[in-house]
Amino acid sequence: MVNGATFDMGAEDLSKVVRVKYEKGVLKPLNSVNLEEGKEYKVIVEEDIDELIKRYRGVLGKSSVEEFKELEEEAQTQ
Repeated sequence: MVNGATFDMGAEDLSKVVRVKYEKGVLKPLNSVNLEEGKEYKVIVEEDIDELIKRYRGVLGKSSVEEFKELEEEAQTQ
């Protein structure tokens, strides 16, 4: 499964989102990343909303992708 991860570089404007795949205990970036070798970074792992929608579509009845995204945004603000 593909997860999203945010690499926090210590300041809000220096954060970036890097899509990664978790394999054999290691998070592997799906694209090249410009990070300093040997430096520690804070990683926040979130499941990809599109993957969640695919997994749970139909559980709550007939809902559109837009409705799921609205629910997810609402849940994050609470």
